[in-house]
Amino acid sequence: MARMHGRPVDSDGEKLEGIERPFGRLMAYVFRHYPVRISLTVVCIITAAVASAVGSIFMQQIVDNVVTPGLESGFDAVRATLVRLVVTMGIIFGAGVIGSFIYTRAMAIVTQGTLKHMRDDMFDSMERLPLRFFDTHPHGAIMSTFTNDTDAIRQLIGQSIPTLIQSGLTIIVLIGTMLYYSVWLFLVVLVVGVLMVFLTGKLGGLSGRFMKAQQAALADEEGFIEEMMDGQKVVQVFNHEQDAKNEFVEYNQELFDSSQKANIYGNVLMPALGNIGNIMYVVVAIVGGVMILEQTPNIHLFGVDVITVGVVVSFLGMVRNFSQTIGQMSMQVPMIALGMAGAGRVFALIDQKPEEDEGYVTLVRARELPDGTIEPTEERTGIWAWRHPHQADGTVTYTRLRGELVMEDVDFSYDGKKQILHDISLWAKPGQKIAFVGATGAGKTTITNLINRFYDIADGKIRYDGININKIHKPDLRRSLGVVLQDVKLFTGTVMENIRYGRLDATDEECIAAAKLANADSFIRRLPEGYDTMLTGNGSNLSQGQAQLLSIARAAVADPPAMILDEATSSIDTRTEALVQQGMDNLMEGRTVFVIAHRLSTVRNSDAIMVLDHGRIIERGSHDDLIAQKGVYYQLYTGAFELE
Repeated sequence: MARMHGRPVDSDGEKLEGIERPFGRLMAYVFRHYPVRISLTVVCIITAAVASAVGSIFMQQIVDNVVTPGLESGFDAVRATLVRLVVTMGIIFGAGVIGSFIYTRAMAIVTQGTLKHMRDDMFDSMERLPLRFFDTHPHGAIMSTFTNDTDAIRQLIGQSIPTLIQSGLTIIVLIGTMLYYSVWLFLVVLVVGVLMVFLTGKLGGLSGRFMKAQQAALADEEGFIEEMMDGQKVVQVFNHEQDAKNEFVEYNQELFDSSQKANIYGNVLMPALGNIGNIMYVVVAIVGGVMILEQTPNIHLFGVDVITVGVVVSFLGMVRNFSQTIGQMSMQVPMIALGMAGAGRVFALIDQKPEEDEGYVTLVRARELPDGTIEPTEERTGIWAWRHPHQADGTVTYTRLRGELVMEDVDFSYDGKKQILHDISLWAKPGQKIAFVGATGAGKTTITNLINRFYDIADGKIRYDGININKIHKPDLRRSLGVVLQDVKLFTGTVMENIRYGRLDATDEECIAAAKLANADSFIRRLPEGYDTMLTGNGSNLSQGQAQLLSIARAAVADPPAMILDEATSSIDTRTEALVQQGMDNLMEGRTVFVIAHRLSTVRNSDAIMVLDHGRIIERGSHDDLIAQKGVYYQLYTGAFELE
């Protein structure tokens, strides 16, 4: 549970912290993928901004050059001027409309394309991460990065940044136009504009801060919901529905509190700026009227003259445009903060250090020559070999893959503090079956994780076919090892596709042969559509035993020389266990096998049994040898005490 007794705890591990200053990184990322469209968009935004701001000049020209002279001389005298102004402004406004149309369409493509590339990069990065990352980071938070954070970036790229650029350019053009007409009236706008900017920074900053908190609370809530969905059966078994509801209410309350505060500050900002803009409009109208009545000298960029009605009317239009533009910018402040936080987390996931792999020994198809030597081949011979380039002399040797494994004095710790394994030494010859027994937490699964190099050892050596596994390329190492887990994971797809997951280039005939080997063929053919039956929800339409048989078939189609069976029969009934055990026996034939088992009856025929306790091997030998010793294994087997 993520909370105990109403107190939130970070039981899932580390949070995915965002990178610092992600704006430059985001802009470079967008431009790298869409340089032409971004350049075109900027040009169109500038065109639209200029057209929007220049519109105010039209009113001054109409009043001073058409209306006023027309009242004195008649319409015929100003007809040509009016036509010229209308055509000019039509061209300007038309360019603005076309610019807006182009940049909105271009930004839609840029935005969705950028999100696609981001999701691709995030998933690619995630697939290269070590298991340790998923052990220490909440899965819900990672999912939130793919969904909520990318949605915040969509808002940022598609709306906030273009609006900010256009608004900024509009304000610059408006300021220049205001100074062109009247410095006195501009000073009035400047005083009120400073107040608006201050208010935007204050309230917008608060809204942005709570927007970030809202996003974090949303990630926590999604993580909790995901946990409850996965564990719904357990919740109902123990009648914890109400407790789960209470915990969800607390998560939801945190989300509500942060969302409420974010929206309060965000919603207050626009009306406040609107009212200030109205006040500025009235003040400019009064000051302009007084200047006209008093014939006050009008200072502007190109000299001093008498202010006209057209200038005041035009200024009022610019004031309205100015206040609206500030309001538009203010609405983007919290969205920008939210988008930057999302971009920081997205890039943090992309930048995660991938799983280290310094291995250079690879697995290749091979054939055995009459003299016993091994050479590589492209043909399917059923023989595999380790290609081992020797850095010292530049030679390359080929060692046949047999599945021999030796562990020498292995120590291991997950966190570098608490040691899990102590001085583990064992060996498995090709074709042998090695069993691990012991209480929960004794270190059985940890040993198999080290064989797969899901984690690297702190001290000691592990040799596979005489080669230090640190020298073996991890994908090649794992390709040589089949794994059947206690908790079966099936994917959405047909039965045939789930079996083929063990080797994607396997034919239907090979998949069916693997199913027969695993004792799964008979039940598969009884399914509604046989091998074409669709599986969903982790194979929820199958029994635990049937799912386990598919897992065995999946491992069988991979045809590895070595197998790891991690308590594959611990959660199924005795009758089904017999079927599963027979399938596993078929699978184990001729292979080096490591078995983890709670049911000691399943490991009686093992070549060697390792009894572990607190990360140490305390007994080893065959079943008969250990029974004769009358030690811990004997007491476990006879029921004197039980595995926990």
